[in-house]
Amino acid sequence: MTSPEIERLVQYLARLPGLGPRSARRAALHLMKKREALFEPLAQAMAEAAAAVRTCSVCGNLDTRDPCGVCADARRDRSAICVVEEVGDLWALERTGAFRGLYHVLGGTLSALDGVGPDDLAIAALVRRVSEGGVAEVILALNATVDGQTTAHYVADRLAGTGVAISRLAHGVPVGGELDYLDDGTLTAALKARRPVQG
Repeated sequence: MTSPEIERLVQYLARLPGLGPRSARRAALHLMKKREALFEPLAQAMAEAAAAVRTCSVCGNLDTRDPCGVCADARRDRSAICVVEEVGDLWALERTGAFRGLYHVLGGTLSALDGVGPDDLAIAALVRRVSEGGVAEVILALNATVDGQTTAHYVADRLAGTGVAISRLAHGVPVGGELDYLDDGTLTAALKARRPVQG
């Protein structure tokens, strides 16, 4: 019923995370209705981003320059590297403003089911960065999933013997969380990660 051009647009939109075929069709229709206000500026922004954005050769972040803005910032603490799975995780941590060190994007997690092994991730590059010296701590900020924890253990094993301190993000009760609504894994992690109350 629709033209090949529209079908092609819908198929590409459906590949985006969170969009299925129906959502992609609705998004395509909305874009075409708002051609001048939304569709054309979006197409131009995407073309410009595709031409300008590259992967940082140091940490794996996405930016218009290489090394990226984080790696090039002389004010960052170069003795700490925070290891994340994906660029989105790096951006989430940066939004908080709580971490002033450097990052390293692995590009995913180890997964036997998906056929992702150590050579498919930027683990060797991380080991090289740490081996070059100047790094005192590596923070493993990987998701609290089975694959995330497996990857964290593997990375920790690879970094053993380098002399750097290895830590991980705390897991447990989120700020504003109610115990009755939390899953068993979160409650267990919170109990194991408990710490003394300062008086």
